[in-house]
Amino acid sequence: MTQTPPGGAPIGVAASDAGRPRELAVVICAYTADRWNEIRAAVRSALDQADVETELILIIDHAPDLLDAARSEFIDPRIVVAPNVGPRGLSGARNTGVGLARSSIVAFLDDDATAERDWASRLLAWYDDDAVLGVGGASLPTWKTARPTWFPDEFDWVVGCTYRGMPDGPAPVRNVIGSNMSFRRELFALVGGFDSSIGRLGATPVGCEETEFCIRLTKRVPSGRIMYDPSARVRHHLPKERETWRYFQARCLAEGRSKAIVAQLVGSQRGLASERAYATRTLPAGVLRAVREAIRMRRPAPLARAGTIVAGLALTSAGYIAGRLRVRRRADRLQPASRDQR
Repeated sequence: MTQTPPGGAPIGVAASDAGRPRELAVVICAYTADRWNEIRAAVRSALDQADVETELILIIDHAPDLLDAARSEFIDPRIVVAPNVGPRGLSGARNTGVGLARSSIVAFLDDDATAERDWASRLLAWYDDDAVLGVGGASLPTWKTARPTWFPDEFDWVVGCTYRGMPDGPAPVRNVIGSNMSFRRELFALVGGFDSSIGRLGATPVGCEETEFCIRLTKRVPSGRIMYDPSARVRHHLPKERETWRYFQARCLAEGRSKAIVAQLVGSQRGLASERAYATRTLPAGVLRAVREAIRMRRPAPLARAGTIVAGLALTSAGYIAGRLRVRRRADRLQPASRDQR
C-alpha cells in the first residue's frame, strides 16, 4: 500500500512535482580521524541525493588536525567545513551546524552513516504539512563482521539504530533517532538548540540529547508533531567494538543515566512515557518470542537473546537509578549555595 504524507503526493513522486522544499542542509559532526573513510562516505551520500539540492555542513568537534584534513579534502562549493564553536560534544557541534545552515530544513546524519539516494526526498515530503515540526527515518545496522547471535533486535538502539518496537510505517513519535533526523530550522531559534549537558562526548556512549530536544519542542508547540518514516533510510556502519558485550553493558548503563537527566529536565511523565511502554510490552514480547523460537527449533541459541533482553533492562534501570541519585546529590549540594545567595 502506498503511503501518502499529509497533504502531499504519494512517496515516490518527485517532490518538485508536489511543490515541496527542494533544498536541505545536512549537518555531519565528526571528532576523530579514525573514521576518515566513514566520514568521506557519509559526505558523498549526503551530496548524492536524488532531486534535492543539498548544502553539506561538516562540523569538526575540537580536533584541529582533523579540521585541517577535512578542509583540504572537501573543497566542493556545496560543502562548508567548520570547527565546533560551542562546548565540546555532539550537542555543541550540532548547534554550530544549525547556526551555519541556510536551508529551511536541517537534517542530521552521523559521521559513520550513509544515506540512501531517496533519503532527503522522503524526509522533505512531509514538510508541506505545517504541523510537522521534524521528521526522522530508519537507521539500519551494518555490522563490521556479523550481527552477534545474542544481540536482540529490541536493543538495536544500543548501536544507534532502529529497534523492534518502533512503528512499522509512518507514524507520529515522541522523538526520532539522532543518526537520522531533521527539523525546521526556524524552530531552533524558538526553543534553543540541543542541550550540551547531555549527549555524546567523543567515544563516550551517552545520548538522549535528541530526545530532550524533541520533548522540549512539542511542549513549546503542542499543536505540532514529529514524524517517523521508516522509508527514509540510512545505513549505520558499526565498528567491531560495538559487537561486544562490554559495549552493550556500557551503553545500557549510560542510556539509563542519560534518561535520568532527561526526566529531570522535562519531567518523568514526558521523559519516560515511551520507555514505560517499551519495558512493559516490547521487551516481554521479545523474551517470549525468543523462548518460543528455542523450543520450536530445539536449540538454545535464542535463549541468549532472551537473557540479553533481561540483562539490558536491568542494566538500563540500574543506570537510571544511579543517574537519579547523582541528580539528587547535585541538587542537595546546590541548595545551600542558593540559600546563601538569597
